[in-house]
Parts: sequence; C-alpha cells; structure tokens
Amino acid sequence: MAILVTGSTGVVGTQVLAHLKDSGADIRALTRKPDDAQLPPYVRAVKGDLSDIDGLRAAMQDVSTLFLLAPNAADEQTQALQALSVAREAGVKGIVYLSVFKGEDYTDVPHFASKFAVERMIGQFDLPVTILRPAYFIQNDVRLKDALLKHGVYGMPIGAKGISMVDVRDIGDAAARELLRRERAGAPLAADTYELVGPDVVTADWVSATWSEALQRQIAYGGDDLAALETRLKSVAPAWLAYDMRLMMQRYQRDGAAATAAQVERLSALLGRPPRSYRDFVKHCAATWSKE
Repeated sequence: MAILVTGSTGVVGTQVLAHLKDSGADIRALTRKPDDAQLPPYVRAVKGDLSDIDGLRAAMQDVSTLFLLAPNAADEQTQALQALSVAREAGVKGIVYLSVFKGEDYTDVPHFASKFAVERMIGQFDLPVTILRPAYFIQNDVRLKDALLKHGVYGMPIGAKGISMVDVRDIGDAAARELLRRERAGAPLAADTYELVGPDVVTADWVSATWSEALQRQIAYGGDDLAALETRLKSVAPAWLAYDMRLMMQRYQRDGAAATAAQVERLSALLGRPPRSYRDFVKHCAATWSKE
C-alpha cells in the first residue's frame, strides 16, 4: 500500500515529501504533469488532479494513506469534499488534511470557511483523519525582501493584535509524522487535530523591531491599508483571491491569530522539539541576504 501526497509540487507538498524521505514507505505524488514534475527519486509521480474525479479515482488505487491539500482555487471546498468521498470509496484507512488556524472563527474569509466546512464533513462521518491547522506561513515574508532592503519597510498589513506564524518546514514535519503513524497502523485510527503555530506572536511593532535589529537599520511598519494590499495582489493573482487575502488580513487586524501556550506545547510534543520561531527566520534571512 502507499501514501499519496496531493499538492506535491507546492510549498507545503515539497516539505511533506522531504520529511517522508527514508521512511521506507511507497510514496506517490499527485501531479497534473508527471513528466515535468521535479520530484525526489524516492517519489513516484501519479497523473491526476483533485478536480478530475475519474483521474482521482485511478490515482487512489492501492493507496492506504492520503495527504489532502486542496488548492487555493475558487472551487477549493468542492475539490476537498469530493476528494474525501473518493478516498472513502477507495477504502483509504488514514488521511491527513491541511486546514487552517482559526477556520471556525473567520467565517467571512472564503478559504477559511471552505476548510472548516471540510472539517465538518470529517466530523460528521467520523473519518480517520488528522486535521492540521497551520497559521500564516513564516516563509510568505520572504516576498517582502525588496521592501525591507530597498525601502526599509515591512509591507504586510498584519496589524497590532498578533499572529503566531508557522514555519513551512514544521508543517511538512508534522504532516509526515501523522501520515506515517496512520500508514503503519494496523487499522484506521481515531480523528485528531493539531494547530500548527509558532512560538512568537508577531505584531506590527514587534516585527519592525525584530527586522530592525537583524538588518541593523530602521525598519518601519507599512501600515494597515487593506485597499492597497488588494490592489497589489490583483497585479499577480485573480481578483477573487486578492479580495480573499484582504478579508483575511482584515480579520488579523481586528482579532489577531495568536496561539495559546497549550497549542504550542501540543505541537512541540508532536514534533519532538519546539516549533521554529519567526525571530530565527529573520536572523537567517538577514545573514543570507548580507552575503548576496
């Protein structure tokens, strides 16, 4: 039997595959273009797409454990719900589903609400699933490099409430651990849930001070202008997605997304170590950029 990883060539999927290395498992990666996918040698590419039901059914043959990451698409919810149903029909015994932190609270943010609807299906049918709820990705802030170095500005309007950002490597590590736990079990395991969060609560003032210290120059916070964010995102993404991101940042500004100490401790127990910190990410970026 095998582990099938969806979203295999994306930011999270590549981390999941990396953390499954040397596991001894039969690892397969779902991809639309197997011939073009740059996958590790221990991973077998399988042609398929979550929006293609017949292709997904074929890809699910002989699969015992599934990593389900639905794409950030307008029909994300439909794709995820259908993938779960296909997995049930195929007799998949274990699933790890990538949801989102605060999905049950941010009901006005489309991709949060979509993921929580999927969680409701998991609960209603008592599926053998580990739900992973990652916070905002630390590595998203790599995109702010030019603004930080050229203009001395941190440009993401995260607000003053605070976000417990998570390192994508910790997401991949947590997912791989749960995939292997379910794959190696003799029978389906009970559902479980983890919040994937970092130890630092990142606020506008804190992030400016942290980058200022690491870069040894004054870094200002760019402000809470959500209209400007939406306009900027529309230049590189569909309008619906830009608006979705605006709504997410609006909720971050209003309510924050800070983890509790218990949530950080529970993730630490899963990883066998503390989750990586935003502060260490900043130090690494500063050191790397100084050599360029």
